[in-house]
Amino acid sequence: MSPKHRDLKAPEHIAVIMDGNGRWARARGLPRAFGHREGAKTLHEVVAAAAGLGIGWLTVYTFSTENWRRPAREVKGLMKLIAERAHAEQAGLLESNARVRVIGRLGDVPPVSRRKLDDLVTTTAACTGLNFTLAISYGGRAEIIDACRRAVESGHPPSDENEFRQLLYDPTIPDPDLLIRTGGDQRISNYLLWQSAYTELYFTETLWPDFHRAELEAAIAEYGRRQRRFGRV
Repeated sequence: MSPKHRDLKAPEHIAVIMDGNGRWARARGLPRAFGHREGAKTLHEVVAAAAGLGIGWLTVYTFSTENWRRPAREVKGLMKLIAERAHAEQAGLLESNARVRVIGRLGDVPPVSRRKLDDLVTTTAACTGLNFTLAISYGGRAEIIDACRRAVESGHPPSDENEFRQLLYDPTIPDPDLLIRTGGDQRISNYLLWQSAYTELYFTETLWPDFHRAELEAAIAEYGRRQRRFGRV
């Protein structure tokens, strides 16, 4: 981190809502697809920055359950982009020792994209650095419903929060300490609802394609100035 931020405490787990790709493209008179591709470049930079800053966990809202309602052409393009980047980023993620996880209703993801994602998860499974999670076809309410469904199917309803956590898509992922949303909107949009009960929220007007390392450091610095009470006085 920059010298003025170095002494501040850093979050162990950062979650990100990457918003603003479409508006970034529209402001430049470009199709939305250009914004998504530029956003993919930003994600590459942010992953590298998070790893370099010693962040343990980074989870990004890549494609929501609601995003399936977008125009079919845009959805197809996004699924193609996910497959392309899953393949293209593999070597770099291995080099940076980053382990990839994927959470969501993955059965809804087209087979080609799913295979590329599965391959990325398998290839990086032994990595011990940054834990990088892609939330794809993900919704917080869907995750809770799916957890309840698994509880009913098991015949052993959870008796407390810890047991319920074991029914989530990946119970090994810790709750986010900091959730960053780009693009100006101040809501969490059905993202990590169960996990974000005590997460610190950081909103920035910056559109995702313009969110670079300096913005990430600013968010971490703001987190470092906050006092987390978890309901205590």
